[in-house]
Amino acid sequence: MGEVIRFPAPSTPAPVEPLWREAAGEEIRQERHRSERTLSDVAQRAGISVQYLSEVERGLKEPSSEVLAAVAGALGLRMADLTLRVARRLHGPVCLAA
Repeated sequence: MGEVIRFPAPSTPAPVEPLWREAAGEEIRQERHRSERTLSDVAQRAGISVQYLSEVERGLKEPSSEVLAAVAGALGLRMADLTLRVARRLHGPVCLAA
């Protein structure tokens, strides 16, 4: 009979790094919840629709810097504060395979 050839075990897939828009949306949502604000209130203050803000929070839309600045301002944050929070979230414990 022939020789048995062993194949390497399948490797564990590397964790997927979150997209910037997903991390930004999560930070916006967390800040909105921390400040006990509604989607409607923040959207109105930012000058965008409730639906659009909801999609931004869920990471479905790639908002412009103007929209991000308006939402951050509506939440009492500076754009630099939001950007730093997103950077910290993205720099978290995700380990990508080389």
